[in-house]
Amino acid sequence: MPFASLGLPPSVLRGVRAAGYQQPTPIQQKAIPIILEGHDLIGAAQTGTGKTAAFLLPLLARMLDGPPWLRTLILTPTRELAAQVETNARDYARFTGLRVGVVYGGVPIGPQERMLRQEGVDLLVATPGRLLDLHGRQSVSLEDIQYLVLDEADRMVDMGFAPDLGRILRLLPKKRQTLLFSATMPPDLNKVAKDALTDPRRLDLAPPSRPAAGITQAVYPVPRALKTDLLDLMLGQDEVGSAIVFTRTKHGADRLARQLQRRGHTVAPLHGNRTQSQRERALRDLKRGRIQVLVATDIASRGIDVDGISHVINFDVPHSPEDYVHRIGRTGRVDAVGDAFTLMGPEEQKDLTAIERFLGRAIPRVTLPDFDYHRRPTPEPAGSRGDRFERGERGERGERGERGRAPAPRPAAPSEPMHGRRPKPDEGRRRRRM
Repeated sequence: MPFASLGLPPSVLRGVRAAGYQQPTPIQQKAIPIILEGHDLIGAAQTGTGKTAAFLLPLLARMLDGPPWLRTLILTPTRELAAQVETNARDYARFTGLRVGVVYGGVPIGPQERMLRQEGVDLLVATPGRLLDLHGRQSVSLEDIQYLVLDEADRMVDMGFAPDLGRILRLLPKKRQTLLFSATMPPDLNKVAKDALTDPRRLDLAPPSRPAAGITQAVYPVPRALKTDLLDLMLGQDEVGSAIVFTRTKHGADRLARQLQRRGHTVAPLHGNRTQSQRERALRDLKRGRIQVLVATDIASRGIDVDGISHVINFDVPHSPEDYVHRIGRTGRVDAVGDAFTLMGPEEQKDLTAIERFLGRAIPRVTLPDFDYHRRPTPEPAGSRGDRFERGERGERGERGERGRAPAPRPAAPSEPMHGRRPKPDEGRRRRRM
């Protein structure tokens, strides 16, 4: 079935063809006609199936004959996902004359205010916190919104955005078309959906318990102390092109990135304490092949859209089965193939059992024949503590949100003691008396 058979206008079809798409995916085939007819929609689909185009294309089509002011609002949980959706919207809308913008925290608010006040947009992609900041500064009006999209809605609730979503809904017109896309429906999201949607149609395509068919999954049992050594060996295999390695914590991501860098890998960390420019540069370097490995936390599991990721490796087993599915969804995107490996320490067996129960099947256990699982861990080289990536900045919500406040200043570091030793408490006074 070609895109032309879905009822999209010529100007939107030109954008689709220019973006390189030929045939719609299953979710696009089913969602686009429903949205074009004006129905509210709740859609469940795994990542990498073309969900973004499924709501963008019909919304652009519906906006063609409307007035030139802000009519479509798309809310996303993270900066990365917001930037990705905005890029796709610009690509599809390039022959329509519609104006597209994006706002999120972690960057100066001034340019975003100028864009909204002076240039104006027809379609705005936003994270909830920064949108409320801009509305509080009277830089954006939401009273003419006709179309609302809640993308990755369950993730927004997980990150603590349910109250913000409630505030935004109260600012919007009651009469509008609302689309909600989510992998799961936690209780807080059920309340948001009840307030946001009217008699919605439902699509349940490829729910999150079924990762993409092209992803090969495997578990590598290994003592925690040997995980870095095993990962180092795995990344050196010829079949590993570009890889995303997931850790549970921001500190763990920085530490692992430093260790891999010292072992000769080209690597960058990506997490909520990195500045927006650092995060954008890391993704850009991965896309362009300047780095082989991106070490990320779960903030990136739904916001990374990079073609050609050959491997996703869980350095830490995630606590949530849903996070596992979204992590491994960074490879094998849109009918491609990829490998998803998980390094499991003995203490992580319980979390992996929960994941397998969620998937409804066991994940094969494998070992690397060239690796000594009884070896002593490779010691970090002397002076490694001083080897630091440039520090990111923590926003008001850190990894949980995108409020866009200026980061709190860090206390100044103490001056470095001479000859590498720390002076005794009263040593400074003795020196001044001499």
